[in-house]
Amino acid sequence: MKKVDEWLLRVVRILAIPAILISLQISAPAGEVDLRRPNVVFMLADDLGWADTTVYGSTLYETPHIARLAKQGLTFTNAYAASPLCSPTRASILTGQYPGRLRLTTPACHLPQEVLDPQVPDRASPHHHVVMPETRTRLPNDYVTYAEVLKTVGYRTAFLGKWHLGREPYLPESQGFDVVVGGRHHPGPPGGYFAPWPCETLPRSPDGAHIDDAITTEAIKFLETNRQRPFLLNLWFYSVHAPFEAKQPLIEKYRAKAKADPTNLQTNPVMGAMIETLDDNVGRVLDALERLGLSENTLVIFTSDNGGNMYNFVEGVEATNNAPLRNGKGNIYDGGHRVPLIVSWPGKIAQDERSDAIVSSVDYFPTILDVAGLPRPEEQACDGASLWPVLQGGRPDPARAVFCHFPHMPPATGSLPATSVRQGDWKLLRFYGDASEGTDRLELYRLADDPGESRNLAGSDPQRAADLNALVEKHLADTQALVPKINPAYRPSALGWTGNQDVKLDRTDGVLHIESIGNDPWIETDFFPPTGGKITVELRIKSNASGLGAVYVATQADPRYARERMTPLKIEHDGRWHTVRVDVELAGRLERLRIDPAQAPGAIEIARIRLIQWNAPGAGRVSHDWSF
Repeated sequence: MKKVDEWLLRVVRILAIPAILISLQISAPAGEVDLRRPNVVFMLADDLGWADTTVYGSTLYETPHIARLAKQGLTFTNAYAASPLCSPTRASILTGQYPGRLRLTTPACHLPQEVLDPQVPDRASPHHHVVMPETRTRLPNDYVTYAEVLKTVGYRTAFLGKWHLGREPYLPESQGFDVVVGGRHHPGPPGGYFAPWPCETLPRSPDGAHIDDAITTEAIKFLETNRQRPFLLNLWFYSVHAPFEAKQPLIEKYRAKAKADPTNLQTNPVMGAMIETLDDNVGRVLDALERLGLSENTLVIFTSDNGGNMYNFVEGVEATNNAPLRNGKGNIYDGGHRVPLIVSWPGKIAQDERSDAIVSSVDYFPTILDVAGLPRPEEQACDGASLWPVLQGGRPDPARAVFCHFPHMPPATGSLPATSVRQGDWKLLRFYGDASEGTDRLELYRLADDPGESRNLAGSDPQRAADLNALVEKHLADTQALVPKINPAYRPSALGWTGNQDVKLDRTDGVLHIESIGNDPWIETDFFPPTGGKITVELRIKSNASGLGAVYVATQADPRYARERMTPLKIEHDGRWHTVRVDVELAGRLERLRIDPAQAPGAIEIARIRLIQWNAPGAGRVSHDWSF
């Protein structure tokens, strides 16, 4: 018997158990489809940041249809994706389980290699202080999705857009979806945003057609065909994931807008164009629901799978900017996984209101089942809490804690292996093995007055840090998550800085000691957050060597150091402390940074290196701070 049929029988048995259906008290005679059950439309954007719509404060991007949806429903200001990257969050949405429990913690589901039983290896590269866990590369088919449960009571189900949870046989068709458009392993739009597309499940479209326009057209056809019965529509857009491609007239529109406001931290015209196309298609779905008379019986959820992308650069600037939140996609600070969330159901939930309830992507599974009047499958753990009470105007649970387990270190994002917990106004981050003695390092932030996570209070409020860290420990135990361990092969470096053959490095007493033993000493790093455009490199340095200093950069566009791209760095070799700065214009995203402090043997000490990113004139921010 096929897996879907097996689960169908299992869930039907669950439904036969006497239960009080939590919200709508819907019931129907056996074998009949209850037409009173609400429809569900779940629209998921890819990489849309918390600040990327007018609803959340953007003044560059135009999103009138998402704003229209917010007028019709409830906007959440503290909604989190369970991961700062896409596939883990998508799996959490479908199953109601945290990525750590699923052991699917990175977006590797497009890879040919099938890994279903990930482990923590014995050792790692000497450059890594911890050994990071492996990840599943597929969402196994034996997990029950909300689509499978809804099918047991007669829902017609459709999946359109980005899946990225595995290759054959780990596809939407095996997870409860009747109609599939797209829905394959691709991490982004297959072949790009514009037709033709090398994917047999996408509609044939004229050359140059936009992929999200095409799947939205198919979504509207699904609504029209199934208007007389309950349906679930998962419309998971490809926008606004890389590659950064958009309709040219819209790019020119946003290029003019960006030039007219040079102080805006969001300056990317391509991203503006991509977001407007996304917004247009949200509007097309809302129009179709209204035209077909379905709005008042349809729950609409709109959210994103992770924070906005701040590590790719397009036309020399960041893809987007998540300010006031810190960092972006792939990073465990809030910019990486706090996301927009709007929920609408006219006549059933509040309209044009905001909620500060703390929610997670694991909550959608129990919420959808509650709204449909269905119990949860007993065979499967559910980490989420139904949002239905909050949607009906109830007060959020002040003790609610949500977690993000991200035990990986993608170099481009500047993230370290970590787990975070958000409870009330507070957020704690546990960075594995990152303290000087190899223990875990804690950061504590009060987000109510520090949304940018700039003031670490772990030292001044150790009891709160300990209490929240205990929640992290319990969460890891409850979910049986794989966690990093100390790497026995680790060779300590200076916070990611290494030297060439002409230097000996030693980091002691809060200082990076550089012994130059040749005439060409230099240090370099590739560990920093996404950086591009104009930067300033600032050093607090003391030297008794001699010769001209220099800064070299390697970028996406120019991956090798080159003398013609060298920037002189004037250093006083008088044995005294000095602060020196140099401005550098980058051609594309910074990949590696090299500092030549001298051209002769001698003793050099560096107390601090700061990397300052200039998004606009007068709008510099510290992108990374190496305080040795």
